[in-house]
Amino acid sequence: MNERDHGAQVGPDAAIAPDARLDCGEGTPTDLGPRAVVRSGSVLYADVTGGADFTTGHNALVREDTTFGDDVLVGTNAVIDGASTLGSRVSLQTNAYVPRETTVGDDVFVGPNAVLTNDPYPVRENVDLAGPTLEDGASVGANATVLPDVTVGADAFVAAGAVVTGDVPARTLAVGAPATHRPLPDELRGRNEL
Repeated sequence: MNERDHGAQVGPDAAIAPDARLDCGEGTPTDLGPRAVVRSGSVLYADVTGGADFTTGHNALVREDTTFGDDVLVGTNAVIDGASTLGSRVSLQTNAYVPRETTVGDDVFVGPNAVLTNDPYPVRENVDLAGPTLEDGASVGANATVLPDVTVGADAFVAAGAVVTGDVPARTLAVGAPATHRPLPDELRGRNEL
């Protein structure tokens, strides 16, 4: 820890890079479980609480009011924009974006450059933000976009490049722009092993 960390609580066997920042802003000190790894350039705000084995890539950002379970990866340049809840065994790959008011279940994979959104009318109307919900076991492929207030059901699979404009039922494949639903192929059935 360094003087910029304002009382962050980090469990045993943690590895925090010297230029990583914990506890940015006001609020309850950052609280990470054992074996956390926070790589160089990463920033975790105050009011971030997480379980064991939390890991970041380089330059990851986790904003305030974020809670996550055990074994969560926030990849290089990935952003969790705060006020979100993530379960255990979640993998957010490089450049993934998670907006405020998002809920992510257990065993969820979000691919590189995937974008979740929370504002249906950006800068045009003043509306309540409503991030998506990714239920347990969901996968979101690289460069996919999930629109506000959409639920991706349990064990559903969003294909790379898809634009998801409506709810995806559990154990369904969503492909295309806008995404349409297909039966989940046998090779994509089952829970993510993260």
